[in-house]
Amino acid sequence: MSKKTRKKSSKPAPKSRKTPAPKPAAAKSARKAAQRSDTTSAKKPAAKTASKTAKAAAKATVRKPDKTAETAAPKASHKPTSKPLKSNLSAPTKPDVGTELVEGAMARPFSLPRDGGGNVSLADYAGKKLVLFFYPRADTPGCTREAIDFTRLESAFTDEGAAVLGISADTVKAQESFRNKHQLSVPLISDEQHEMLEAYGAWGEKSMYGRNFMGIIRTTVLIGANGRVAKIWRNVRVDGHADEVLAAVRAI
Repeated sequence: MSKKTRKKSSKPAPKSRKTPAPKPAAAKSARKAAQRSDTTSAKKPAAKTASKTAKAAAKATVRKPDKTAETAAPKASHKPTSKPLKSNLSAPTKPDVGTELVEGAMARPFSLPRDGGGNVSLADYAGKKLVLFFYPRADTPGCTREAIDFTRLESAFTDEGAAVLGISADTVKAQESFRNKHQLSVPLISDEQHEMLEAYGAWGEKSMYGRNFMGIIRTTVLIGANGRVAKIWRNVRVDGHADEVLAAVRAI
């Protein structure tokens, strides 16, 4: 081979127009798959978060009523008794003034004005038996008969070591007129403020002709020589009452 031929053959072949090499199908598929996975992975957290939020809301909606029902029911059914009710059950109820005095209790002290002047007190009859008869009003039919009966038996009571006193809410002047009119010998006490009447249970609610009112309840109290209440008569019936009281005085 000649030199010219070698020179020609040794020249590099002219560069042809570059044609981009086709991308391999596998690489393209991999790239698309990567893009899909990125899109899916980006969407998944949002979907997952939304799903969790929905579930939490559903649980809160379901649980809230149950919790309220569970907590409300025991409170309603196991509510503790109020303090006032407990104290009422544990502490004894104090009776009304009109029912405080009972047989066997110590007699209530008193000091009140009487007909003729001066005062009469429980201490004046210490160591003696004492009969107290409480009447509604001086110089009324029933009260007059009762006072006359006790006057009639006064000496018999004295023989048994007992004194008799009559008590009402009349004024001293009214008591004196009552005494003078019917020649009564038993002392008559005036309790205009109802202090003794209430203490001995002789003041309370009464009924007459369908009308209720506060007034004197005809009552008799027998006090023993020891100062204790031996017997109480309430809502007394006048006929034969003074004789019944005398029998009780003889029995103690």
